Amino acid sequence: MYLQHFGLSQLPFNLTPDTEFFCDLPTHREALNVLLIALQSGEGFIKITGPVGAGKTLLCRKLLNELPSPFVTAYIANPHLSPAALFKAIADELGIKYNRSSGQSRILTHLNDYLIHAATQAQRIVLIIDEAQAMPLETLEALRLLTNLETEKQKLLQIVLFGQAELDQVLQKKSIRQLRQRITFSYTLKSLNHAQVKDYLLHRLQIAGNSHTDLLPPLSVAGLYFFSRGIPRLLNILTNKAMLAAYGKGLSKIGWQQVQLAAQDTDATRMRWRLLGFRPALLGILLLIGGIVFYLSLTLSL
Repeated sequence: MYLQHFGLSQLPFNLTPDTEFFCDLPTHREALNVLLIALQSGEGFIKITGPVGAGKTLLCRKLLNELPSPFVTAYIANPHLSPAALFKAIADELGIKYNRSSGQSRILTHLNDYLIHAATQAQRIVLIIDEAQAMPLETLEALRLLTNLETEKQKLLQIVLFGQAELDQVLQKKSIRQLRQRITFSYTLKSLNHAQVKDYLLHRLQIAGNSHTDLLPPLSVAGLYFFSRGIPRLLNILTNKAMLAAYGKGLSKIGWQQVQLAAQDTDATRMRWRLLGFRPALLGILLLIGGIVFYLSLTLSL
């Protein structure tokens, strides 16, 4: 009934990283281009960071889908592993057969043999690690051993790290400075601005089957931008809750009151509401004024 009420064929604001909903916004497109160019040029170590909920995992899945042949990928989603466990996880991803009781050095030998054989077949192996900020220091250092696997002409393994801002702090530690020096390309995902938030929301609604661009009036978009701070995950949570609130009232549009209820019901945005110290009506007026000013600035710049 919820889907039918809003003319949807599927849920538009799920938190799962579904690449069908990938929105080609500047910050995500730039990050994807950096990744593709760096990998095509044979760079050994690449790093993508961003705030929690910025869309790193979705970008990671998009990269996995877009890398063409002869690239072969190994994807590690949970890297909170010991060095030996990481090497085994990589071997499992690449389909390398080994004795489960083998130690770290033996697994590294298996990996080296596999990578050399792949290079003779003109294959390019890419290791993609999500949530890299969770890796223990000794495991991060072990990654440097993998980057030592190379021929005179090329790296046998390219590595892409996706992580939160804490990853940059970890990489500043003196004990892994040699690893930090090997990162040749890096990019930081940014939060969405007001115009990008609107494009993001409409894009997801359109993919989900809704063709009515008036479902989210300007004031509601401004409110969602304000409370989410332009972070895609928070946008998904707030918009989903606001739509449920509108559906419960039988409304065909998402009003300011529904956005307010969604913000008050979400831990990550509740404090932002309280710290303002404004009455809801006054805040609504301020958001409306801000939306008008933003619209006028865009119009005058054209």
